[in-house]
Amino acid sequence: MRHLDKVDRAIVAYLQYDGRMPFTEIAEELGLSEGAVRRRVKQMVDANVLQIVGIVEPQYLDWQAAAMVAVTVETGEIEAAAEEIAKFPEVTYLFMASGGYDLFIEVYCRDRDHFAEFLSRRLQKVPGVERTETFMILKMYKLSYRWGQSEVSGPPSG
Repeated sequence: MRHLDKVDRAIVAYLQYDGRMPFTEIAEELGLSEGAVRRRVKQMVDANVLQIVGIVEPQYLDWQAAAMVAVTVETGEIEAAAEEIAKFPEVTYLFMASGGYDLFIEVYCRDRDHFAEFLSRRLQKVPGVERTETFMILKMYKLSYRWGQSEVSGPPSG
């Protein structure tokens, strides 16, 4: 695992606000050369520490059924079930948790019919899935992929 120093974290902070921000601008803000920023970004990408991707806001593409689904899985089947669930294109986020449920899934579907089909015909038929509980997302108050902002002085607010 690659350790991120303060400079790496600052670069990441800028890219979290604008993944297309030119390396020359980041370099200027941090007092580095453009080549140094480019090299650090490449190292983080090569080490699978950083991905630079376009994030789609599903609600603006008319995908109107968003939900968190809690899943209970048979003992010893969490990894296998998670591998299968991760293949579904509707699943945007999947994690194992401690507590009353084994897995949590964030799901985006076109509408409630699509969601019902996803839930009953695919998710609940994954081997090992014993039970699901659905939490429909009625209103999103915050959606952020930014982390570590309190650790570094990143890009200015605004």
